[in-house]
Amino acid sequence: MAKKVLRSELELDGIAPNLLLRDIEVAAPFIFKGELETTGTHRAYLAKLSFYKKNLNQLKYIDLSEYFYLCMAAHWSTAGTYVPTNVDNQIREGLWKHARIQKHIEKMARITIDAWLWDYEQVTNRKAYNPSLNQVLSTHEGTWLSVAIGAYNALVANKRHELADEMKKVILAEVEKEEKLLLFLREKKDHVNFLRATALMAHNFGDLDRVIDQWGMSEDDPFRKRIFRLGHIPNENYSPILVYAGQVNKKFLSVENHRHMSMRQPRSLRRSNRFLVPVGPFMDSWGKVLGEANDLSPDEKGEIIVALFDGWKRQDLAKGYPRAYGAMLRSFPNGIDSLAMSLPFDVVQDLKKSKFHQLGILPLEDFEKQMATQLEDFECPLTAMRFS
Repeated sequence: MAKKVLRSELELDGIAPNLLLRDIEVAAPFIFKGELETTGTHRAYLAKLSFYKKNLNQLKYIDLSEYFYLCMAAHWSTAGTYVPTNVDNQIREGLWKHARIQKHIEKMARITIDAWLWDYEQVTNRKAYNPSLNQVLSTHEGTWLSVAIGAYNALVANKRHELADEMKKVILAEVEKEEKLLLFLREKKDHVNFLRATALMAHNFGDLDRVIDQWGMSEDDPFRKRIFRLGHIPNENYSPILVYAGQVNKKFLSVENHRHMSMRQPRSLRRSNRFLVPVGPFMDSWGKVLGEANDLSPDEKGEIIVALFDGWKRQDLAKGYPRAYGAMLRSFPNGIDSLAMSLPFDVVQDLKKSKFHQLGILPLEDFEKQMATQLEDFECPLTAMRFS
């Protein structure tokens, strides 16, 4: 297959820039409709996407580092959506091995380091919070770690050792940030945010592990030993809280947080960043937003409920979709009967007699208390650590 060649003479194996903008618009049309705040240094990537959307002709003249920036911006803006852009391997490895990398590697590395501080709060709902420190954690940190470790390997391979050391320090700072967040939430007995954080930590360190393997880092590499399999194997450099959190995720949350394939069907969910899916199983607030949304029609809400039900039937051990469904029902004056005209009759009857329905109508306070009790009762098989 012939490579794409831009007017700038940049050769690309990956997606053409104009098609990448199209994919962003499909996944997150709200980015281009003025819904988001794009001012400030840490939101510049969102402003850049809007600029190129209005000036598509300029995409023909971008160089390798600007294409890398565009791919980073595309993935940051869609990683929390239902259909993320498919540029993972480009920003983790492919572009770092481009024929012109020598000219652009330092700028790409600087973009990567800057991206650690990009403000992603408006483009994802998969978050856990440390209210006391005004700190947020999401799956975006996993995306960043996966790019940063690729950048580190490329810098080492191209003998940019000083910048590689700088990249290493920021990677370690991110690991330590997640460790401190988990320790803080456990200390404060914030059961819900701790559970959310374990799912996010497991995702983030999983991304890191995959790219360490992708780049073939030697098992004897001291840096690899320090950051590999952090949620799985005790590491003398870190608290056992990381392994404990990995086991908590495996026990309680891994079944909840997946690719949400069933939720790709209701395209109305892509209309606003308010509709982005959160960390499961804590989906009551999301369900309330969907149920109360004036910009969703009754038929669209019915389609969302069918998608939730279908998704749960594929994984009936999960509780998140029922929680979202139950919260939607509580926002309707007559519960599920309010949508009787927007749902097939047999679906309404199946819902009313299902375990899905029973899980959904359990009061939020009781559900969260149930989750907290299960967490308190759990003992980590690898560290013997408990929440209390």
